[in-house]
Amino acid sequence: MIQNYADFCRELLAAGFSIASGGNDEGVFGLLPYSWDNEPPDSLMRWHTGDPEHDLWEWRMRVLDERNDIAYSKVFFRKAGYITREWYPYFLAARRKGLTFDETYADGVISHEAKRIYEALREGNPVPLHALKQLAGFGKEDKSEFGRGLVELQMRLFITLCGRQQKMSQRGEEYGWSSTVFCTTEQFWGDDVFDQAAKISADEADKAITERVYQLNPNADAKKIKKCICGGSI
Repeated sequence: MIQNYADFCRELLAAGFSIASGGNDEGVFGLLPYSWDNEPPDSLMRWHTGDPEHDLWEWRMRVLDERNDIAYSKVFFRKAGYITREWYPYFLAARRKGLTFDETYADGVISHEAKRIYEALREGNPVPLHALKQLAGFGKEDKSEFGRGLVELQMRLFITLCGRQQKMSQRGEEYGWSSTVFCTTEQFWGDDVFDQAAKISADEADKAITERVYQLNPNADAKKIKKCICGGSI
């Protein structure tokens, strides 16, 4: 039973992946058993308390700050989820099918808005969300387009969250709320994960992930599993 951050990491590494929405496994699989509004009184786990050991919301940043074997981003059903280093190659093989970003865009699969965001990330360092919007040339009136492109790139495993960062004043002082930071998945994982993905066919990935889901949740919905593998509604 998960009671703290260490328990969560152990169980997640054993499972391989998990939908992050507390209490809603989307008919597939989720490690977090309840949401912020139905926390059992006998559990130490709580949402949005700021306690790094027991706040389920804090764990999503801790895995990015402290580990190199767990990714967290909007990867399932346009919602957040976790994928471990062991299983990321299978999802890469299933969703990207060995294609580069340029090849995928040339096939007409990627939107122009997503391309603008990706171009702002592909050659440089990780970029916080507030700066990424400006760097990609989106204004206040483009909030919806920017948001859709950002989720699209996460779902297709071209970019991922890699931490958080506060805004900096002109005097170099931090201020305001922390902003999530994004980078390309290549920057996040390095060559090893992509070398492994290149050895797995899309069909092999589909079969392996399906089998794993049924091991984790024998009652999983077959149609939802398929959507989980391909990303759901991108």
